[in-house]
Amino acid sequence: MSPRKQSIQAEAAPLTNQPQPLIQLQQVYKVYETAAGDFPALRGINADIYPGEFLGVIGKSGAGKSTLMNMITGVDHLTSGEVIIHKDNGAVSIHTLSEDALALWRGRSVGVVYQSFQLLPMLTLVENILLPMDLCGLYNRTESRARALELLRMVELEEHAFKHPNTISGGQQQRVAIARALANDPPILVADEPTGSLDSVTADHVFEVFERLIENGKTIIMVTHDNSLVPRFSRHLVIQDGEIIPDPSQSSGQRPYPAPFYPAGTAREPSPSGTMSAGTMSPGSYPPGVLPGGQGPQPGRGKGKR
Repeated sequence: MSPRKQSIQAEAAPLTNQPQPLIQLQQVYKVYETAAGDFPALRGINADIYPGEFLGVIGKSGAGKSTLMNMITGVDHLTSGEVIIHKDNGAVSIHTLSEDALALWRGRSVGVVYQSFQLLPMLTLVENILLPMDLCGLYNRTESRARALELLRMVELEEHAFKHPNTISGGQQQRVAIARALANDPPILVADEPTGSLDSVTADHVFEVFERLIENGKTIIMVTHDNSLVPRFSRHLVIQDGEIIPDPSQSSGQRPYPAPFYPAGTAREPSPSGTMSAGTMSPGSYPPGVLPGGQGPQPGRGKGKR
């Protein structure tokens, strides 16, 4: 075994008093077939993601960040490996689901926030938020509209509810995109470079929204190329050439994962290394959530096409 792999395995050694992971990635490979030959975008990713985390995935352009997010959300098919989601009634390997079942799971369990917002220009802001509810069969004429307005109130945009996206700023559009991602109250939020096209002040407003969501028990996975954002995360992973690598900033011996778990309302303080730490918690202080167990390993799907 190479020293690099030994180092990663050592850092991934289990810590005591850890909760059950919400998401587990096991030997995830993604290979694209191109005219020039096979291109490996992900090379055996192993990672656990815990309830209540604000997890950053950091890497340069082309490192595999967005591909990894597509594997977690089921937007794209993996070549081999597993992405396992633990739920109250067990666990499911999402890439073994049918397309219809996967789409329904994604619509109800995962909210996705894109760098380019992806708001429909012909719909008002409130209608953009109502759309995911309708697509997942959760629309109720009265309750859904009230929820959409409440989400706009949460991101401080209720007064713009009946405007169209092209009449508000980019930062405001990104906050609407976050509200839309929360339409079906998913436990997981995945954000792909959500602050990449925003100025620093507007990006801070987006982070404030994310931090409030973490305090309310959401789990957020955010992709970024910006190393300066590391102190904003409860934990981060570094991806390079399709592999998770040890973070040079953790060379002091501090293990970047498994994650510390921050129940809603737990105060977090920056540690000297810039990562976040929480006060000591007894094993019994973790709230009940995801149950262990579930299906055994399932084979992945075939190679994807670019």
